[in-house]
Amino acid sequence: MRRMWSTRFKTIRGAVLATVLFTAAVWTFGEREAGLAPGSAQPLAQAAQQMPRKSHEVRERESAVKPLLSHGKEKEKDGAAGADIVLANGAGKKEKVVYLTFDDGPSKLTDEVLRILAEERVTATFFVLGKQAERSPEVIHRIAEAGHALGNHTYNHEYGELYKSFPEFWEQIKRTEEVLREITGERPEMVRAPGGTYGHFDKTYFNLLKLGGYKVFDWNVDSGDSKRRNVPASEILSNIKSAKLQNEMIVLLHDGPGHKESVKALPDIIRFYKKHGYIFRALTPEQEPVQFTLADASKTRKKSAPSRSWIETHVTPNAELFAPGRPLLVEAGGVGIRLDAGEYELKEGQYIVPLRATMERLGAEVSWNERTRSAVIRWGDVTLRVNAKADTLARDGVGVAGKPLVYETRFSPKNGSLWVSLKPLLELTGHPIASVSMRETSVRVKAM
Repeated sequence: MRRMWSTRFKTIRGAVLATVLFTAAVWTFGEREAGLAPGSAQPLAQAAQQMPRKSHEVRERESAVKPLLSHGKEKEKDGAAGADIVLANGAGKKEKVVYLTFDDGPSKLTDEVLRILAEERVTATFFVLGKQAERSPEVIHRIAEAGHALGNHTYNHEYGELYKSFPEFWEQIKRTEEVLREITGERPEMVRAPGGTYGHFDKTYFNLLKLGGYKVFDWNVDSGDSKRRNVPASEILSNIKSAKLQNEMIVLLHDGPGHKESVKALPDIIRFYKKHGYIFRALTPEQEPVQFTLADASKTRKKSAPSRSWIETHVTPNAELFAPGRPLLVEAGGVGIRLDAGEYELKEGQYIVPLRATMERLGAEVSWNERTRSAVIRWGDVTLRVNAKADTLARDGVGVAGKPLVYETRFSPKNGSLWVSLKPLLELTGHPIASVSMRETSVRVKAM
């Protein structure tokens, strides 16, 4: 019996001793961990800090991607307010885009600019002068064929004329627009004011150009290449490098006469932006333009606003030139007709239509004499006589002493047809235009 109790006591004592030793070891190990030197504990602390930061970055990426996925596709936005969202390699981050813009050309320097842009595989925007474009239409062709954008920089760049009144500025924009349309077949929607808008534009300039369908672009990086004559390339490059880097940079440069140093600096300018991760694009009318704020009254000449009738004649209809193919609906003499996009034009505030097709759709009879280039139009009890050689349109029996009432108007041949302004055509038939309304889907002309 004594031997049995002795054995049990030894077993219990061994178990207690093992428990005590185990507890002491754990306690000692814990004290050592708590007493680690700061240098030894640092890697553990860094690991602990990195874990939540990494998790936060993942959450940021997920929050940026979710809205795009919920719409089923990535939405792109170019403009001063923001740049494209990149989903690969850094989702949620905005692209860095630089828009190189060249003013005052084309000139003998422009081809060298085009060569450099081609070598660097860079696209740009050229705000050209109508006067220069007339002299070098082949250069305008090369700009367009290389995939660069064309903008309107007025006709002659003369501040005294351009900022005297808005109609003067408008006339130069329209003149340059027609020059470029004849060369390229397209009208530029983008406009840049010579010298920029600050101190030159008032609200009238901004509002009426917008009403007319144009986008006015200033810049947010000035290379300084036009501040004086012969600014050296090193100074131009320094101005570029000292400008604050933003997600979108619209850079002012010049390719007009006297800017050899700008061309010389161009390769280094391109390399600078590439080094900082920028991509190059041409401006588009779809993006929100960068515009300077209005100068206070003391820095802007007081300009008289054009009359309401001038605005309605010249500016309001002009936006149709850039609208996506809206039909023209004409109501006259109790008849309504439709002219689809391409069946009419808007020129100098007037709707130009094919004479014969328009009148026949309204119910008139038209007889044409090719030899004399004249026509007779009979619509009800009204007879009109067309003389395309003399550019006259006359109505029988309503003038003084029974003589014809004669309008001078311009006829233009196009696609085998004779085109004429709709306004005098309707007025001579006794249906003057009462209203013109523009809707999202059509343009409606109502005559009396």
